[in-house]
Amino acid sequence: MLDAVIFDVDGTLVDSVDYHAEAWSRAFAHFGYEIDAAAIRTQIGKGGDQLLPVFLPTTAVERDGKAIEAYRKELFGRDYLDKVRGFPQVRALFDRLKGDGKLIALASSAKGEELDAYKQAAGIADFDLVQSSSDDVEKSKPHPDIFQAALDRLKLPAKTCVVVGDTPYDAEAALKAGLRTTGVLCGGFPEFEIRAGGASQIFEDPADILDHYKRWMEDLG
Repeated sequence: MLDAVIFDVDGTLVDSVDYHAEAWSRAFAHFGYEIDAAAIRTQIGKGGDQLLPVFLPTTAVERDGKAIEAYRKELFGRDYLDKVRGFPQVRALFDRLKGDGKLIALASSAKGEELDAYKQAAGIADFDLVQSSSDDVEKSKPHPDIFQAALDRLKLPAKTCVVVGDTPYDAEAALKAGLRTTGVLCGGFPEFEIRAGGASQIFEDPADILDHYKRWMEDLG
């Protein structure tokens, strides 16, 4: 029996992936590293602790990593955060889940203040939700820490929960925590990559999940 749904946020509930890629590219450039936003986009879904080593050698991460992250955070908040919009039907999907007696949790690599803004953008700020973010853990996705933190707060076994996420990193992290994953394509990752990460179901976006809600629940068992 399914008791709870744990949602990723960036690229799953809100349309923010391109903005994050641009902010990271600008932050890298500010410190003298020219890295194309398109390459960075393939890594969005990871926290900075996992993203930085993809593009910089260890010595550069140790020297500049914290400063780059801080600059990116300030830049994103200043130039991009108010542009983020929720995907259609997020609130309606949450209403359906709540009406069906399911608990809802958010598990995101976003920092706490970004997460609050995303909830506003998605129209779910007034929901009583369990939350875990990169503020709560040592390692971000694809490590399982964020999902494990959500499970601990839900006080439920993994077999009674499912993750909804848009990246292979969500699916990998969920699998490591013993969770199933429903993938969505609205974050821009190709279906084969999300399935390769471990997702067993794929939908276009939250609205598509809502449109096929009964089948989704039946498939989850």
